[in-house]
Amino acid sequence: MLGNLNGWHLVIILVVILLLFGATRLPALSKSLGQSMRIFRSETKAMKDDDAKAESQAAPAAPAPAAPVSSDATSNTDAKS
Repeated sequence: MLGNLNGWHLVIILVVILLLFGATRLPALSKSLGQSMRIFRSETKAMKDDDAKAESQAAPAAPAPAAPVSSDATSNTDAKS
């Protein structure tokens, strides 16, 4: 959708934004946008760190190999029940 935008399209969009908000409000608008981006980045980084920590804690140690079960052992347990 936005892949077809070229330089002139972006200039027109910037001019429209300038007309809508005015030159006096643009610095405050860009400051609030920058703060929002900074908060978003820090929150996504915190979420990735939490996920990595949870995965490292949830990873079990190497499981012990299971002992092979012989057919005699299963027949003896069946007979006792």
